[in-house]
Amino acid sequence: MLSLRTTIQVEYDGGHWQVGGELWDSRAYGESADSSAGTGEVDALALVQAYVGFDLGGQVDTHVTVGRFTMNLGSRRLVARQSFRNTTNAFTGVNLQWSGPDGDQVALLWAMPQIRLPDDSEDIRDNAVRRDKETSDLQFYGGSLTKTGVLGGSLQIYGFGLSERDSAERPTRNRHIFTPGLRAHRSPKQGQLDYDVEGAYQFGRSRATSAPTDLTDLNVSAYFIHAEAGRTFDHGWTPRLSIDFDLASGDGASTKAYNRFDALFGARRFDFGPTGLYGAVGRFNMISGGARVEVKPDRQSDVMMMYRALWLHSRTDSFSNTGVRDVTGNSGRFAGSQFEARYRRTLIPGRLRLDIGMAYLDKGHFLKAAPNAPPTGDTRYGYVDIYFEF
Repeated sequence: MLSLRTTIQVEYDGGHWQVGGELWDSRAYGESADSSAGTGEVDALALVQAYVGFDLGGQVDTHVTVGRFTMNLGSRRLVARQSFRNTTNAFTGVNLQWSGPDGDQVALLWAMPQIRLPDDSEDIRDNAVRRDKETSDLQFYGGSLTKTGVLGGSLQIYGFGLSERDSAERPTRNRHIFTPGLRAHRSPKQGQLDYDVEGAYQFGRSRATSAPTDLTDLNVSAYFIHAEAGRTFDHGWTPRLSIDFDLASGDGASTKAYNRFDALFGARRFDFGPTGLYGAVGRFNMISGGARVEVKPDRQSDVMMMYRALWLHSRTDSFSNTGVRDVTGNSGRFAGSQFEARYRRTLIPGRLRLDIGMAYLDKGHFLKAAPNAPPTGDTRYGYVDIYFEF
């Protein structure tokens, strides 16, 4: 598949106020009829931003954005503007950002997430132009507080709510969930240890499926944990070595509760490898441990390699993003091993850069023995991305 993403962003700065907009034109060509390409790859002529911004002044930096906007919050694991994926998450609403003199930050928001269209396979293959929409039937709200100077890094506390309502035009799982979380983080720096520890719990109610006949509300109890420790060495190619652990709950056998973690609007490329057409590993029903090495041969390039072992958290739920499931739980927990590598190089500073990567999923017993496991062998994925900016 050949995918193209063209973005144009403009902003007028009037001093204490700004007016801006951004257009993403995301298209794909050459995919087969049974391709997994969807709204993550195709969203032609999408107006992802159209906003008015205000600086409120005073001794601290307070900025309010009203309209359509994209945003990154905290680790980007729950709220993110996509960079690797061919399309992005965007919102319509109000977003307040406050920054203190010591680097402390507060973010508050209420928004209606944009629904990317078209979402049917025929129009996606045709790169059909449909206006993305928002609706009060889907609302997202919450906030975060980031405190610097804690344990040599920063501490973030957050809480995000999602309210979703079924309609005849758009059947959903009718989610009404709230996700509080905590993150402690210390950025990598030469000659010292770094860490990233984050956990979030999810509660509320949701239906098991989006089928129109499914009218049973289930109590939600789900969670995720990420723990990472690394060290950057102060010599040579400044190698960084890290150990990573991730756990995200899956749905159990109970018919009265829903336990699969909902990753909301987060990104996962930096944790779990390439997304888009591949993207086998996501932030639900997964236990994983692995090791990563990163090096910088020169100022223009960097290399990353990583190994992950993969297990199911719940034997009876589908493994992560694969859709492979054994409701009896008889296929075990081991899903397999993932190997990935990436090379990035700046060809023309500020203008042209190259990103080459691969992933290999060595399938374990579960991904081979589960009743709906495809008999296609191990998964091999590769990509070449070229980014041009002007």
